[in-house]
Amino acid sequence: MSVFEAEYEAAESTLAERTYIRLRDDIITTLLPPGTLLREAELMKRMEVGRTPVREALQRLQYDGFVVVSARRGTFVSKVDINDLTAVYEARARIESWATRLAAERLREFERQEARQLIDELKQTTGPMALEDILALDRRVHRFIYKVAKNPFLFDTLDHYHNLSLRILYVAMKRFPTLVPRLEDVLHDQVLMLEAVCRGDADEAERIAMAHVMSFESEVRKVI
Repeated sequence: MSVFEAEYEAAESTLAERTYIRLRDDIITTLLPPGTLLREAELMKRMEVGRTPVREALQRLQYDGFVVVSARRGTFVSKVDINDLTAVYEARARIESWATRLAAERLREFERQEARQLIDELKQTTGPMALEDILALDRRVHRFIYKVAKNPFLFDTLDHYHNLSLRILYVAMKRFPTLVPRLEDVLHDQVLMLEAVCRGDADEAERIAMAHVMSFESEVRKVI
């Protein structure tokens, strides 16, 4: 299962939206590596859609920074600069920790039940687990926090930064295998963060979220 399969299967969206998410998935997971030439006809065949959804998806991906367009050479998957990862994580640490505080302050009862179910699932998770599955699990938790913070502008910003960091991570972890996070570390941090959110402990939730992001950022600095 791809990292975002559940996301686009569940979404009630337009054909262009589904095409965009599938292409974004392939770019983030480097199934379409940096520098890949994106030909409309090939994408139409691959996605089994018409020209208009493909063009709309490519326009959005260009806006997101995943695609670059050259008038003479064509449309390409954008290059990745691993050094950007530390800058992205610096931004994520500040914004994401604030979103986690908001989640703890704004959590409703039905969302608390959803969080408890997620905590139970995390506690029952065992390894070994493939990298893409670890990152997909991590993403589920983060997107839950973004949603519960109840700020659509914050959600969009955080989701964009998370997608950027995921893509760079896929490239970086192939070059620096020591960056691959241990499953038990990911689970430990996520459970503590969700439990703090469930308690409504905004200070602790914010602190854990900040530490979670910054600890990985410090590991990145060691190898880049």
